[in-house]
This record gives sequence, C-alpha cells and structure tokens, in this order.
Amino acid sequence: MLAGGAAEGDRPPVEDAAVPLFWRRLGLPGLADVHTHFLPPRLLRKVWAYFDAAGPLVGTEWPIRYRWDDEARVAHLGRLGVRAFTALAYPHRPGMAESLNRWTLDFAARTPGCLPSATFFPEPAAAGYVADALTEGARVFKVHVQVGGFPPTEPGLDAVWGLLAEAGVPVVVHAGHAPVGTAHTGPAPFAALLARHPRLAAIVAHLGAPDYGAFLDLAERYPRVRLDTTMAFTPFFDRLEPFPPAELPRLRALGLAGKVLLGSDFPNIPYPYAAQLAGLAGLDLGDDWLRAVCWDNAAALFDLPLDGGGTRGAGS
Repeated sequence: MLAGGAAEGDRPPVEDAAVPLFWRRLGLPGLADVHTHFLPPRLLRKVWAYFDAAGPLVGTEWPIRYRWDDEARVAHLGRLGVRAFTALAYPHRPGMAESLNRWTLDFAARTPGCLPSATFFPEPAAAGYVADALTEGARVFKVHVQVGGFPPTEPGLDAVWGLLAEAGVPVVVHAGHAPVGTAHTGPAPFAALLARHPRLAAIVAHLGAPDYGAFLDLAERYPRVRLDTTMAFTPFFDRLEPFPPAELPRLRALGLAGKVLLGSDFPNIPYPYAAQLAGLAGLDLGDDWLRAVCWDNAAALFDLPLDGGGTRGAGS
C-alpha cells in the first residue's frame, strides 16, 4: 500500500475531484471506460426504479449515485478525464434492440468521446439489425444474458455471433452469475459459446464475478477474450463477490497482455467513480498495469491515440 506520507497525486483517489491527479501521475491522457451506460430517458428511469426496488436480479440495496440527466453525466465524465466511454444498452424482451441501437448510435454521433454502441436480442431480425449497426459504425456491442434471460448459445444468435467475430468488433457480455445467478449465466454457457465462435472479441463484464478463476482461464485460452474491471475491488463489490488474492498474479499478467480493461458501470453505481480507480490502485500491481488497464488496452482495441500527448514515466 502507499505510504501515509505520499504526495497527494500518489494516493488512490477517494473523491471524484482527485481522479485527474490519478491519471496525470501515470502520464496518461485520461481514462478509457468500456462499461458505461446511456439509455433513452424513459428506459433509464425504469432501470433506476428497478435498482431502487432491489429487484430480483439486483438482490441488494443499490442506490444510484449519479441520477442526473445525460448532459450532466457526460459533463462529469469530462471533468474526470474519461476520454473514451460507451453507451451500453441492453433489451429485456424482443422488439427493443433495434430502436435502442438507433438511440445509442445517435447519442454517440452527437457526444464526443462516446464509442458508437449497439446491442441485440435473440429474435428473427437480430442478424439484420446487427449488420445494419455495423454498417453504421458500431464499435462495441453489449449483451446481458442475465437480464435478457437467454443462453449465449441460443441458436437464433449464431449468425449474430458469427458477424461480430468476423468483424472483430468487441461485445461486452454480462456472462457471470453476479449479482444474482440464473440458468444462463456462469462460465460454462459462455465457454460453450466460445467453443462455437473462438474468434469472438468478447469483453467479460465484472471480471466474470464470482467465477473469476474460470473466466481468467477463458481469457488465457482465447486470443480475443478480455475482461473489464467493472465494480471489482470496490468496497461495495468486495462485500458481495470478493476477488481471490491468489488470482492477482494472473490478473496482472492478463492486464499487461492487453486483456483487462477499465469498466465502471457509471452512472448505475452506489459509490463515487473514484472508488473504482482506488480499488485498482490498491492492488499494488504496478503503474505499468494501471496504465494498461486505464488507457492503453482500450486504446489498442479501439484504435484510440496511444498517448494523446501524455508523458510516460511521470511518477513511476
């Protein structure tokens, strides 16, 4: 851990105002967050109401920290120095995904820093609207098999996974059991998907919690499988699904190999954004690892500027 007498910029950020000091000390141009959510306002209100009620797939009290409008949330990401982020949407029933894609792609077109984002659901039209989204420039997709209630190996999605594997466009997949498991979550259904589509560029949300080791295995086995850090190592998540310390060496190796990416779940988090970064810094995996996870790995995956003018080595 950092010594009590460390300079302010060397301490993990406790509040959001300290976040720019964190990435500047690392010599980065900012942060790249692959797991943030922007949704049509009416749907977002319903999502927040579900969290407020601690619905069956939440399973615990979960107060939303950043219950603001889109403009205020984008501005806050800017103040934090989040230079690249996503607008991950996900449907819970048929007939939603295509309209969500129109909204998220339009949002990205008018929001600097937002990667064009899209989604899909197992339904006859899926391959068509996914192909359309790719043509319109979608650079990342999101699938939530827990909320959607379907197996990733659903036959109706086989063509969709094939399209994404061929295009090399990453898809953030909530494949793990956390916070509440279902029949379709966990490493086994996801491993079955990868056996069918081994070239799929998948980003496993939440490091695959709680089956961290099994999802680390998949990231080691499949060249295009990555993981995001969303909520991991925060006090809130450690209380629910703590990461096993014995797996930290593998997490470090995967991060340095380009396979671990910063994710936050902003705005749907019950603590400051800074807590995500403090949790990562508190692992003591080194500045090179923090640089890779917080910027470089996403920069390579999404062809962002590798340094953006930042000065490497500062504070190392």
